[in-house]
Amino acid sequence: MGLLLGIDIGTSSSKGVLVRGDGTLVAQAVREHATATPRPGWVEHDAEEVWWADFTALAAELTAAAGQAAAAGEGIDAVGVSGIGPCLLPVDAAGTPLRPAILYGVDTRAGAEIEAQTARYGAEAVIAQCGSPLTSQAVGPKLEWLRRHEPEVYARTRRWYMASSLLAHRLTGAYVLDHHSASQCTPLYDLRERRWIAERCEEIAPGLEWPELVWPADVVGEVTPAAAAATGLPAGIPVVAGTVDAWAEATAVGATGAGDLMLMYGTTMFLVNVVEQPVSSPKLWGTAGAFAGTYCLAAGMATSGAVTGWLRDLTGSDYATLVAEAAAVPPGAEGLLMLPYFAGERTPLFDPDARGLVHGLTLRHTRGHLYRAALEATAYGVRHNLAAMTEAGGAPARLVAVGGGARELWTQIVSDVTGKEQQIPRHLIGAAYGDAFLAAVGAGTAAPQDIAAWNPVESTVTPHTAAGGVYEDLYAHYLDLYPATKDVAHALAARQHADA
Repeated sequence: MGLLLGIDIGTSSSKGVLVRGDGTLVAQAVREHATATPRPGWVEHDAEEVWWADFTALAAELTAAAGQAAAAGEGIDAVGVSGIGPCLLPVDAAGTPLRPAILYGVDTRAGAEIEAQTARYGAEAVIAQCGSPLTSQAVGPKLEWLRRHEPEVYARTRRWYMASSLLAHRLTGAYVLDHHSASQCTPLYDLRERRWIAERCEEIAPGLEWPELVWPADVVGEVTPAAAAATGLPAGIPVVAGTVDAWAEATAVGATGAGDLMLMYGTTMFLVNVVEQPVSSPKLWGTAGAFAGTYCLAAGMATSGAVTGWLRDLTGSDYATLVAEAAAVPPGAEGLLMLPYFAGERTPLFDPDARGLVHGLTLRHTRGHLYRAALEATAYGVRHNLAAMTEAGGAPARLVAVGGGARELWTQIVSDVTGKEQQIPRHLIGAAYGDAFLAAVGAGTAAPQDIAAWNPVESTVTPHTAAGGVYEDLYAHYLDLYPATKDVAHALAARQHADA
């Protein structure tokens, strides 16, 4: 086996890797991009300028790197893709995007449609059949929003894509969607029967062609001559379907067996917990897994790294300085407590109108205190979600950290707050590495269990018991603070919407 190419389209950047058949990293590349927020609650990507442009640029750069490795007889033998999701990109009969893609749960525009579909199909019935409640994460309400609010666009729409499925289509011509991504298209996918619910598809989005359902590691075609010309990839090499980035990332760190939980430190915080059978909760997302026969409970916070980035920009500092200053502040940030709901909150609140809050401020608090409070706030959010998973019957046994933020202070604070160990694997590259592994599985040169050899655990973060008592008290205050301020937060959110 030669080289595997994996490319992931993220919220604020895209990443690509070249990997040998034994998991050895050969090259990697990153491309930054913009995320548009044209109105409060709207979060979008231009699919041509972000998804496809990033893919072609990264593929060209990594193909050149593969050419340098070709002296050893290596070339690119298979391609895997992933991307943010679930998203909605409508295209016309020629496959041309008709508007910017509507992104995953951070885009909260379809609130009225969520309420309408919940009333139409019944909250408990939707959870029982689809695994998840109707929330801003679901594709179904966004399709109905498009039909209601942009009828001229909808009238021209023939198909729709997520980031990974668009890339697979551009590379091979196939119109497919993996089962995991489909399982986040509530209320359109039956989790237990693993099929589209045809009557709901036609009722919510009449007249559209629906993608064939496959698994993320399934080969869906070969790179066409046209795609080869656009990307520099060899024509004729296999392409796997791919999936949503968080599930590719869970695959990358071996969180694929029952009881495994991936904790992804990024712009948003995401948790993927593998369970033995379908489990549902009104506070979480129940989904299909990355491999046939697997299921997951998933959770996602609307912000995490986004808040630390906001603080960096607000203070005109840099991450290294802020981390050093936060590390010098004792656990509990000397009585400072933050709610990290700067973009609403997804699980376990499902409240797009929740708002960020910094409580306990005094004149003696510094930016180091604020930064530590932000890290602690995300840790409280993680603990809140872990509690919801346990309540639903999916208590995780092993936590594996991944992502750009999975380093030192932040992971230590999360372990201190949750009381849980976190395993740190050799490679924290993320979804692109998982894409390369899925490509190897699809090409038949690796089995799902081989990820343990590709990306072994190299260290473990152990909770500091001395911090536990401080965080126990503050976590109780964290749980009290949201309901105590919810009405004010909603009133302010309504004013923000009106002023937009």
